[in-house]
Amino acid sequence: MASNKREWVEVKGATVEVAVEAALEALGIEDPDRVDVEVRQEPKLGFLGIGRQDALVMVKPKRRRSRGRTRRKSPSRAKTNRADQGKQKGKSPTKPSRSSTRGTKQLPDGSQSADSSRTRDKKARKQAKGSRKAEREVKAVKEDNKSDEALLEHQTQVVEEFLTGLLAEFGLEGEVDTRFEGKAIYVDVTGDQTEALIGPKASVMQAVHELTRTIVQRKTSRGCRLRLDIAGYNARRREALTIYAGKLAEQVLEEGGEIMLEPMNSADRKVVHDAIAEIDGTRSYSEGSEPRRSVVISLD
Repeated sequence: MASNKREWVEVKGATVEVAVEAALEALGIEDPDRVDVEVRQEPKLGFLGIGRQDALVMVKPKRRRSRGRTRRKSPSRAKTNRADQGKQKGKSPTKPSRSSTRGTKQLPDGSQSADSSRTRDKKARKQAKGSRKAEREVKAVKEDNKSDEALLEHQTQVVEEFLTGLLAEFGLEGEVDTRFEGKAIYVDVTGDQTEALIGPKASVMQAVHELTRTIVQRKTSRGCRLRLDIAGYNARRREALTIYAGKLAEQVLEEGGEIMLEPMNSADRKVVHDAIAEIDGTRSYSEGSEPRRSVVISLD
């Protein structure tokens, strides 16, 4: 008697789904419904590779139920039955008609053989597989048809979870407040220790900003407009830029000519443009290409 024992396969992957797919390939099985899956370790994102861990799953094939075999009558007994039937009807025994289904055999008593049963099982499995594929496609369509508000709400939740986890990974005490207005997500990270995430000329904050946008893109399959502020840096930056722009405008009014500022991102350039717009006799415009685009202040 053959043993029914099945070995577990232990596989790691970036996500549970990736690990399960690798295990199915190792087992030579295409249908995930034919295996038992046990998640031993959930994946952990980490930050820039620090603290990251893969998902760990244990997978083994399910036991197959033994199929009962259809008993077939012996040829001699079948011939006797056909002869008896022929005598009763006054006709010679006739051969059973062939089934129109290829690979299916008809027994003398009208029942179908095990070949027919296997054919039906195969068709049923194909239909079930097609049904699951259709369900996945319908689900994908529903995800694509989410309203903008529902999508923004989901993306805002992803941002909050990621940044909260980031603070925990670095051992920093702080709070993450999120909201969405229009089509943009606003995030305020507060706390004295969170200034460590700003860096020289906000270089670290810019890296965190881009990393957060990448996480949202991967988890929701959609990009987002993100406005990130850490430890009140943006407010202090706006105030400093407004004062700086005012002094440069006074210089242009006194000496004439034009003054080109150092390259800035779009948010900082807007602050300068808004400040110059409030000063009579001066105007401002942007020149150059990203990321070396600068503001020029001149006489109006």
